[in-house]
Amino acid sequence: MTETDAPRQADLFASMKRAGRILFAATALLVAACQSIVPKGPAPTQPTAPTQPSGPDVSQGLPTDTERHRVALLVPMSGSNAGVGQSIANATTLALLDTKADKVRITTYDTAQGAAAAASRAVADGNKLILGPLLAEDARIVGPIAARANVPVLSFSNDVRIAGSGVYVMGYNPNQSIERVVEFARGKGLSNFAALVPKGVYGERSGTSLLRAVEQAGGTVVSLQTFDRTPASINAAVKKLQASSSYDALLIADSGRVAMQIAPVVRKNGGATARLLGTELWNTDASLAASPVLRGAWFASVSDGLYRQLATKYRARFGGAPFRLSALGYDAVLLTVRIARDWKPGTVFPAARLRDPGGFAGIDGAFRFGRNGIAERALEVSEVGAGTFHVVSPAPRSFGE
Repeated sequence: MTETDAPRQADLFASMKRAGRILFAATALLVAACQSIVPKGPAPTQPTAPTQPSGPDVSQGLPTDTERHRVALLVPMSGSNAGVGQSIANATTLALLDTKADKVRITTYDTAQGAAAAASRAVADGNKLILGPLLAEDARIVGPIAARANVPVLSFSNDVRIAGSGVYVMGYNPNQSIERVVEFARGKGLSNFAALVPKGVYGERSGTSLLRAVEQAGGTVVSLQTFDRTPASINAAVKKLQASSSYDALLIADSGRVAMQIAPVVRKNGGATARLLGTELWNTDASLAASPVLRGAWFASVSDGLYRQLATKYRARFGGAPFRLSALGYDAVLLTVRIARDWKPGTVFPAARLRDPGGFAGIDGAFRFGRNGIAERALEVSEVGAGTFHVVSPAPRSFGE
């Protein structure tokens, strides 16, 4: 268990102030609610753990503190996902420093040592809000433990099945990405859609999302094929597409790496002129822009404009590149700090505030939680260009647009 205490890192904030002036200014805007309105970046390296401040006298575990809100961060700090967990933890530290949050204390608990134990310890320590966990399977364990103590959970997972009963899903939702890019494609005159989806849960959800999105947009799905990522399976799926019917838009619901394998096969087998579409997974793979065969492809994702500033500051502070998911930790703190303005320390977290229809703003743009506990995000559509991505349809600045 580690402590992140913004007031005792004031010296760090002062030394960073000039380098982070732009992001600080942006953060001042981000913490305000969007009263009128939603994994790219360098390959991550293992982040360096932040310097831990010396805390006040400790009694019964956590410091005696009645003036600040106790918030738990549940992420893996050891094991195979430790790099992601540490990156998220580091980002929460930056968010506290950037917002000068002197009334919020964040304590980190390692879920790799057992999600149930981490959640139980967090509740026993008096935390009134849980940020995390990262994995859906951990959220299923943490949710009931937190619910018994009336502690909301802001999970970083994108598995919508875990939402509800006090668990909120902040992760990037492939369903919304597919809906956004399909709507954009229909607006450009494309009407006959096909899809290649991997076997498994992600592929099943992507296929269902495509069918619904195309129906809502007034288009037609002419073929939907599955594959298991082997060359033989990819070739067979593309051949079935070619035999089934013509299509003018093709969704490849997989990572950028897999899309670069599939696209040449598609171009040679009936899809020479089809517009290729991707999901939010493409946003994490900048190498896509180096693939001529994907030039002109569209995909929808959260905006990277403010994230690039966060990544620059992160590298300066911690000596390594952050994982893209670190933005979720940063935004969770922005949300917490905003609500903390009217939240009395030691009292139950006002969960109803999470469902503000105006939403919130963060590094990843505008987002709001629906009654189902799933984050709805304002997404942009990008096109793969010659060596870069460029935005062809900006994300709405508010949910009213």
